[in-house]
Amino acid sequence: MSFCDTIWEEIAPLRRAILAQPFLSELANGSLAPESFRHYIVQDSLYLAEYARALAIAAARAPTAAGRLEFSDGAKVAVQVEEALHQAFFAQFGVTAEMAQTGEASPACLGYTSYLASLAATRSYEELIAGILPCFWVYWEVGCAIKPRAASPNPYAAWIDTYAAPSFGEATDRVRALVDEAAANATPTTRAAMATAFRNAARYEWMFWDSAYRREQWPI
Repeated sequence: MSFCDTIWEEIAPLRRAILAQPFLSELANGSLAPESFRHYIVQDSLYLAEYARALAIAAARAPTAAGRLEFSDGAKVAVQVEEALHQAFFAQFGVTAEMAQTGEASPACLGYTSYLASLAATRSYEELIAGILPCFWVYWEVGCAIKPRAASPNPYAAWIDTYAAPSFGEATDRVRALVDEAAANATPTTRAAMATAFRNAARYEWMFWDSAYRREQWPI
């Protein structure tokens, strides 16, 4: 199996835990508290600004034209398309511009973005893109798992449709191919480090939704 297929199977218990998250279960049936989703979209807006930077750095460090194009396009999408989605949700769920601008990153959000920044600044290109991939792949799996069982009408339908869209799956496949290509040309030590980066980022995905469900704040 490829690097990505192997690590994806290895984190199967974590993927099951993500799909069992009450945030996602309640989002699917439309019963998620608006306060939890409001917390999520503010934090996700903060996250995406930093994720776009990580993608831009990956583009700059990519050894191939395909990598440079894919990660630079991904950075643009993170800023433009998903921010447009957030703006619609901000209006729907009563998030003001001031709330979005003055929002403070939660411990989970800051931990995740700081981890990606650390990969970008201090680790290899291979580790960085392995850490970038879970945000694509986990969301794609979640979108595809939720859409067939989602309640209709559903206040969160636009969110579900975004991550279950074939175009998002195609973007995920392209990033996965770049990670597999990098892993195929890497040393065993680098591949092990890539697996660690992928696993840690996937853990942060679980933590991010758990944090939103609990509307996590700094304890002190």
